[in-house]
Amino acid sequence: MTATTKRLQSILAHAGVASRRHAAEFIANGRVKVDGRSVTEKGLRIDPAKHEILVDGRALPKEEKKYYFLFNKPGNVISTVRDTHGRKKVTDYFKEINARLYPVGRLDKDTTGALIMTNDGKLAHRLAHPGFEIEKEYRVTVSRCVSRDDIRKIGKGIEVEGKITAPCEIKLVKKDLKAAVYRVKLHEGRKRQVRRMFEAAGAVVTGLKRSRYAGLTLRGLKQGEFRPLTEKEVARLRG
Repeated sequence: MTATTKRLQSILAHAGVASRRHAAEFIANGRVKVDGRSVTEKGLRIDPAKHEILVDGRALPKEEKKYYFLFNKPGNVISTVRDTHGRKKVTDYFKEINARLYPVGRLDKDTTGALIMTNDGKLAHRLAHPGFEIEKEYRVTVSRCVSRDDIRKIGKGIEVEGKITAPCEIKLVKKDLKAAVYRVKLHEGRKRQVRRMFEAAGAVVTGLKRSRYAGLTLRGLKQGEFRPLTEKEVARLRG
């Protein structure tokens, strides 16, 4: 079994041919063909993007092939598919992919790091929905070391634009006379949230990188590079 295969009766139900129960009856009665061959096997799994399916001699339209990529977004690149101002977009890095990809878990223009690009709307909705509490990890560089008291406040929840943020994990990675670097893990995804949490504590963020998203790390990826997700990774993201 792979992440792209589905039960034949589920494919028929999704296409609006019949309910799953009735679709199973269609299969058992020999009314369904796959690549010209009648199938009666219960629980058969196929990739609907790769096979022709006929029901009573009529073809089901093939599903659009789904793509899943992990992208290491550079700075000064916007997380959008269109822009009227001529700015560099994340989609500019995927011109050789013949699909309409869009970013999941957007990053602001100056933030670098892990970003999923896909054309799977269902998965994109799941990952973006706050109810699923997808974990995100950031490496935050600030202009000065934040006091322990302020670190505790950020970790427990700090007021940002009139609303208290959810608790997060925050740890000092290194510091010197000019800057400090923190690792932050959180499950919320408000606009510019990490920057605003530190600003609320009186610190200026000079560098922000998302190092991990939904368990996916940037290992082996330079800025501007991307890789396809494995079937196992896609299955895990789907839950």
